[in-house]
Amino acid sequence: MKKTVADQFAEVLALAGVKRIYGVVGDSLNALTEALRRRGDIEWVSMRNEEAAAFAAGAEAHLTGQLAVCAGSCGPGNLHLINGLYDCHRSRVPVLAIAAQIPSSELGTGYFQETHPEQLFRECSHYCELVSAPNQMQRTSEIAIRNAVGRRGVSVVVLPGDVATQKAEDARAPSPESLSPSASQVTPSPEQVQQMASLLNSGARVTLLCGAGCEGAGAQVVELARKLQAPVVSALRGKEFVEKDNPNFVGLTGLIGYASGYWAMIDCDVLLMLGTDFPYRQFYPDAADTHIIQVDLRAENIGKRTRVDLGVVGSVAATLQALLPRIQAKQETKHLDRALEHHRKTREELDGLGRGTVGRKPIHPPQVARAFDLQASDSAIFTCDVGLPTVWAARYATMKGQRRLVGSFNHGSMASALAQAIGAQKAFPDRQVISFSGDGGFTMLMGDFISLVQLELPIKVVVFNNSSLGFVAMEQQVGGMLDVGTALRNPDFAKLAEAVGIKGLRVEDPGDVDEAVQQALATPGPVLVDAVVSKAELVMPPKITASMAAGFTLFGLKALLNGRTNEVLELARTNLWR
Repeated sequence: MKKTVADQFAEVLALAGVKRIYGVVGDSLNALTEALRRRGDIEWVSMRNEEAAAFAAGAEAHLTGQLAVCAGSCGPGNLHLINGLYDCHRSRVPVLAIAAQIPSSELGTGYFQETHPEQLFRECSHYCELVSAPNQMQRTSEIAIRNAVGRRGVSVVVLPGDVATQKAEDARAPSPESLSPSASQVTPSPEQVQQMASLLNSGARVTLLCGAGCEGAGAQVVELARKLQAPVVSALRGKEFVEKDNPNFVGLTGLIGYASGYWAMIDCDVLLMLGTDFPYRQFYPDAADTHIIQVDLRAENIGKRTRVDLGVVGSVAATLQALLPRIQAKQETKHLDRALEHHRKTREELDGLGRGTVGRKPIHPPQVARAFDLQASDSAIFTCDVGLPTVWAARYATMKGQRRLVGSFNHGSMASALAQAIGAQKAFPDRQVISFSGDGGFTMLMGDFISLVQLELPIKVVVFNNSSLGFVAMEQQVGGMLDVGTALRNPDFAKLAEAVGIKGLRVEDPGDVDEAVQQALATPGPVLVDAVVSKAELVMPPKITASMAAGFTLFGLKALLNGRTNEVLELARTNLWR
């Protein structure tokens, strides 16, 4: 049997360490799926939607650091990939997308399902090229893989179905090592390291703000914070890397953070930003006498969000390793003690919101999130939808042991959590995977809920069922508007789960939450927990502006004038009278 272009492509993917491809089959992908079937060493993971396939691949890449692959057939098939690929690219995870194409002889004729993926995916990829002849396949696939792995992002290979069936050109197979370039550790010059040390040693109140760039640098962050007596604040993507085993951790800042993280940053004279592109400018200190140092591997991030006194291009781990010997251990602990005490009180308040009273309906969503946090294993992987589920994960999913947290934190897409849970569970079949899904996000890509049965994945799906696009409703209210278009008429999700062969648990009373969580985690297969929660739960950011307060006041007046008195009373009852 001749070796086809698809066979050659599959061989290169196997050499790159690819274990599976997420996608939806189609005729333009037939040559590739047949090549995979014959090989038997790369699994085809059948999804119901290509968007979910891209999210799943992104989660696998995020958790493993290795190349993950998704695929879509020609035209509409691969167009469905685009939202998930945007998320992968903005999250800087190595993903290769295979975009099948119509027959090459028909390109440019307006043929059935004709699109131009090499143009469409250009903005959400480092590399996107069309294979128009067999002699391009091997080199194109190698370049695509090296771009995705080496530059941490998306590569797209566009492959017409007829080209995939053609006889492959003879070519020397690449070595696995050549396809997986190791990440370089960049250390700044000794002069810059000394500048950093001088600023940090002179500061009386130093705070660290840590982001995703702190992956692999947790030990160095803890040691630096110890020597500087500095509180450690995290951006959302930094939480899983700097919260665990960190006695100086004082929480998150930003719109979904909490007060202790915010004030630890505002009340400092030196802020050290480590591997973070935290976007919200209003949460940075603005005092003229506050010095800001930013360390980032990417020079384009320096000074992009706030003014910077010293910008340092370098890997966080390597930079801190060079910096630590030059740091003078501080003895004064007043700044740190104040931040830790503030964090302790803040956590008490947050945990208090996570305690329910039997018979007092509806359930407060923090109670559900906290119950899963307390009962989940120390190696659990949490995924979360954008909006309120992200808030509950950020505030209640504690990153201890080997726990991980995955979400659409840069792109901010609805419907990511369930799909990302699939990628997480495929990559780590022996670990607990828990999806914090909003009712809006869950129903948006609900087709892949059925995939849990077909793929035999024991994912625990928590649906925060408040019959509302809750975060959007809150944003409208903050703007002084009546909420419009946010109401959802939901089914009984537990019954829906049972109908497709998945155990469903519906929880309406706070007194039943702990038992439902215990039962869900103890069940071997997939489980859906339909948690009927309050839609009036306010998420108060650490910084309340006058315009925000005025917006809520205006909303209340408008609601009363429009005959929506019950909504105002429910808002007050949920957030003030407990």
